[in-house]
Amino acid sequence: MTKAVVCGALGRMGKSILRLSLEYSDFQVVAGVEHPDCIRSHDLGEASGIEELKGLPLTPRLEDVLGLCDVVIEFSGNTTAAISHGKLSALAGKGMVIGTTGFKEHELEELKSYSEQAPILVSPNMSLGVNLLFRLVEIASSVLKGRGFDAEVLEIHHRYKKDAPSGTALKLEEILLRTMNLQKKVHCRDGIAPRELEEVGVMSLRGGDVVGEHTVYFFGFGERLELTHRASSRDIFAKGAIEAARWIKGKKPGWYSMFDVLGL
Repeated sequence: MTKAVVCGALGRMGKSILRLSLEYSDFQVVAGVEHPDCIRSHDLGEASGIEELKGLPLTPRLEDVLGLCDVVIEFSGNTTAAISHGKLSALAGKGMVIGTTGFKEHELEELKSYSEQAPILVSPNMSLGVNLLFRLVEIASSVLKGRGFDAEVLEIHHRYKKDAPSGTALKLEEILLRTMNLQKKVHCRDGIAPRELEEVGVMSLRGGDVVGEHTVYFFGFGERLELTHRASSRDIFAKGAIEAARWIKGKKPGWYSMFDVLGL
């Protein structure tokens, strides 16, 4: 049995994880962590509206419930909170799965330092399909490198998403920069200037209730290749997070990704 504490338990992703956890016989949420302003009840079941979770604690302090779990699942949506939770989890020797996005380079480096004490898995997107997209983009960009193709990324999300570009789009950008040996990042376009050969562009659209859509375009002369993933339910991300939590339990300290979980 894998026992987990969910940080950001009352957010969109947190509630999806709480609900889907009930479908597993070998995975159990034992407590929730949430920002104090969001807590109206310290009973996780009452606060989330999930009857089966009544009696479990909900607290603003991860350290109060760390002793109950094997793994911490982090979806607080706040990078400062995520780093604090990472430090606490590492000191306690607990595995951690992080789905919070928007980290700056130095923040990721700090998190990586904690992985010397405990296993930490960071992924901007937990879905199987998106992680397969990452691998397909690696293959396509490696083949098309130096063959006159321009690479661009378009991502679409709901109006409430805080960060832009999305973490998934930035991961796709990183893959394209590395595999195609590109030198310049362009986030959105404005002004009068032609596209440069050594750049990759990332565009963000926000509106409505779009769960998530990512397309990588490879523009050639006379042809265009498009690789697209569309998410119609947050459940795919929640299920991926649960699978990652089950996988990381008992792993050695280290820095992991969903590629490790899926064997890609």
